[in-house]
Amino acid sequence: MADISGLPGFYRIAEADPGRRALIDTDGTVTTYGELLATVNQVSHGLRARGLGHGDVVAGVLPNGSDQVVMLMATGQVGLYYVPVNWHLTAAEIDYILTDCDARVVVADPSYSVEKAVGVAELAEGQPTTAPEDRSGGAVMWYTSGTTGFPKGVQRPLTGHEPEATLPLFTWFLGEVCDLRTGDGIHLVTSPMYHSAPCAHTMFALHFGHTLVIAPRFEPETVLELVDRYRVDNALMVPTMFHRMLQLPAEVRARYDVSSLRQVVHTGAACPVAVKKGIMDWWGPVLYEYYGSTESTIAFSVKPHDWLERPGTVGRPAPTFEAKILGTDGEELPAGEPGMIYVRSGTGGFEYRKDPEKTAASMRGDWYAPGDIGFMDADGFLFLCDRRTDLIISGGVNIYPAEIEAAILEHPAVADVAVIGVPDEEWGHKVVALIQPMPGPRPSPEELLEHLGPRIARFKHPRVVEFRDELPRTPTGKLSRSKVREEYLAS
Repeated sequence: MADISGLPGFYRIAEADPGRRALIDTDGTVTTYGELLATVNQVSHGLRARGLGHGDVVAGVLPNGSDQVVMLMATGQVGLYYVPVNWHLTAAEIDYILTDCDARVVVADPSYSVEKAVGVAELAEGQPTTAPEDRSGGAVMWYTSGTTGFPKGVQRPLTGHEPEATLPLFTWFLGEVCDLRTGDGIHLVTSPMYHSAPCAHTMFALHFGHTLVIAPRFEPETVLELVDRYRVDNALMVPTMFHRMLQLPAEVRARYDVSSLRQVVHTGAACPVAVKKGIMDWWGPVLYEYYGSTESTIAFSVKPHDWLERPGTVGRPAPTFEAKILGTDGEELPAGEPGMIYVRSGTGGFEYRKDPEKTAASMRGDWYAPGDIGFMDADGFLFLCDRRTDLIISGGVNIYPAEIEAAILEHPAVADVAVIGVPDEEWGHKVVALIQPMPGPRPSPEELLEHLGPRIARFKHPRVVEFRDELPRTPTGKLSRSKVREEYLAS
């Protein structure tokens, strides 16, 4: 293999070492860096042949796999915005995004009924495999989840420079946060690439020269088998995945060798301390965590040993970031006092596409509020309390659902739980816990409340405990507390 240690990203690595293994698809098909680059170049030419120029938008309604990877890398070298669309959405929801982003070209898998869409092979057909001229960096424009109102595209300015001009900064940043380096790594893709973190890690695995192993979908034993078979050393996951893997019987867990794992990055939701400790007892100190959002990117990060010294933290501000905690009056709060989290970075901002009012509302000057409540300790380590929108105020006291959920999840008969606030005439809100039990006998509500006794203060205990066979989830498998609330109130 060629020495790729000094090469700035996928395109240069593929030219220098075309035989390097780039991608193992869901069906086991192997694609080399040279083969992937040839298709990427063809699609870049194909997009230009359709009249697309700097700043135009391409949308992709594609499952995880080689086509999605090709579109990310093809748009990334010809100055285009690429919008990965959640294919779980309804036709009307997909149409809204395609219209709102002004997509000039829509690429879709044939199994999805998307009008006027083309396939990746159609774009590539008859085009040269050589690099396009006048290369410039593109950007991915992810659409926010739309928990309030319609989703909006998070758009960052294009530099106009070739991709290699900025890639060293980004690979340095991710290296500082996650200890990832250019070389022979194996990255496991476990979540849909239409989400920002899985998508970004997919791209940067290639910019590091790593091999992508794409899981067909998240299933606990499937993931362990892939780690064992391909000697996976890095991956991105969400806490729900950890919880589900810990529920596997000991004899199943023992079948798979996970000693190759070096960096398992997690984000997307608060991880209960007991769950994270359980995984590190099993896999070793390999869990890297970061906190941010589609808008702010990686704002805080923490490495395994720092977390073990301060269980529950999501870390200090990441390189180039500053942070502060503000009270309701806009004044900065002292260490240990919860308030709204604000962050800013010197590496560039964002705007919501075609919505300057929403952009302005999310900012306080050049500081951005991700929408979460938290506090920083005296050493600058951040601890999250909850989403502002999920905060329960009962009898004038702030109650954070995530804290209650983490305590309930420590009960061995609980598979998952959602804690919500429900309107109450006397208290303002009352705390309701909806439990998805493990197979077997269900614990009584009294047993669960007794379990909470030594873990959290009594005023935080749920006043109502109910059981559900299934709790609603997002396509990544993460619990959807907003849907839980809607369904509960509707019933």
